[in-house]
Amino acid sequence: MKVILRIAPLLLLALTSAYDQSSAQSDQQIATEDNDDLLYPYGPAQGDKMTPVEDDGTSGEVPLSITFKFFAKDYKSVFVNNNGVISFNKAVSQYTPDAFPLTNGETFVTPFWGDVDNDLGGLVYYRETTESGVLQQITEDMGKHLPNKHYVATWAFIATWDKVAFYGAASKKVNTFQAVLTSDGYHYFAILNYGDIQWTTGTASDGDAFTGLGGTPAQAGFNSGDDTHYFNIPGSRTDEVLKIKSTSNVNYPGRWVFEVDEFKVPGGCIFQAKFAKEGEAFWKESICVTKCICQDGEVTCADEGCPATNTCEASGSFFTCKIKEKVCR
Repeated sequence: MKVILRIAPLLLLALTSAYDQSSAQSDQQIATEDNDDLLYPYGPAQGDKMTPVEDDGTSGEVPLSITFKFFAKDYKSVFVNNNGVISFNKAVSQYTPDAFPLTNGETFVTPFWGDVDNDLGGLVYYRETTESGVLQQITEDMGKHLPNKHYVATWAFIATWDKVAFYGAASKKVNTFQAVLTSDGYHYFAILNYGDIQWTTGTASDGDAFTGLGGTPAQAGFNSGDDTHYFNIPGSRTDEVLKIKSTSNVNYPGRWVFEVDEFKVPGGCIFQAKFAKEGEAFWKESICVTKCICQDGEVTCADEGCPATNTCEASGSFFTCKIKEKVCR
């Protein structure tokens, strides 16, 4: 339960109208730079159901017509949670994301685990589908992203967080994102799609009411409930998660694709639960003494430090050696 008192939304918006007016232009600019065309069709016209419009709400248990395999375990139901999580064992009402791995049995897919409050804006939709048009669209996309899989979708479950606000918001910043579970009867995939992402943190997670930034930002990725099988999408729980719509593991900004029955991340390697692109060389620690490279889905490492003329700097999930900049006098 949140212990932070919330000012009535109407009063708060009235008190902050000057801020909204000054930021309206920038909000509009952000809204025009979205990736909404990546998202599969959703909403009432598609027969979607909605979660309750409430802070930290959940769909409750939703039965599936198939058995979905996730990290080699079988599941016949899911929970769609307002705070950006599809969970398998139980509902998730927690609003401040913890760092993965979580080892208490919590099993879920999270496109954007943050403090959503659709009381203040937005809706959360979900449906199970075997509709031919959607399955054909998924099949065609998978053919582009993973041509060697020859994947033909026969089933999908689509959850969409549409223009959702954050808890304690004193602005009109909203996020749109989507998680798709899909199967051909043999293989099981999760597709995470990102539209417009304008905030990372609710105020109960120490975020700023006006910007939606700061505090403990959102988490994106997977957790199996043990200390071995988990994955953090680059930028998770940092300010960089705001840029998630420009990242990808399939060269399609705003989309991440994972095989989740045994868990594989196309387009690179998983190293220390982080993603390294295929062919990427990097150092694994902040002092740059161990250089690694991702090749054919495997990471190999060797002792190799930065040259004396270089500096060790953070780069994405890892570190890189950069030539020291000369200071002109």
